[in-house]
Amino acid sequence: MTKNRTRKATAYAFAAVLTAGAAVTMVSPAHAEDSEAQARHGCPYGAVCIYPQDNWNGGNPEHVYHSYGAHPLHEEYGVQRLFNNQYGGATVSLCKGTDGTNCGTEMDPNTYADVDFTPFNTIRLNP
Repeated sequence: MTKNRTRKATAYAFAAVLTAGAAVTMVSPAHAEDSEAQARHGCPYGAVCIYPQDNWNGGNPEHVYHSYGAHPLHEEYGVQRLFNNQYGGATVSLCKGTDGTNCGTEMDPNTYADVDFTPFNTIRLNP
């Protein structure tokens, strides 16, 4: 039970730093019991996915990102779920700068966060 509380506390602390003031409603590790080499919640293994609301949307992500680097966000407002299904330590950041700059803390693989996307202009996948 102590281990779960520590994980939750760490996840919530990460969410606060990640968003740099944006509203976050929940952060949690992805299902650890799943095999690492598979899609989760409709998000392909090795990808980062955005779901249109603060839920898994029936396993149908709205956006799927496969390549490292900065990607512009278009018309992304309000709380949406961000899921990092990458591997090998690859992280993801949300950035206020239009060119992938002014980014928040990197989000580790196999984690998700419900984030207010309103202040962000890009998403950056980091190797």
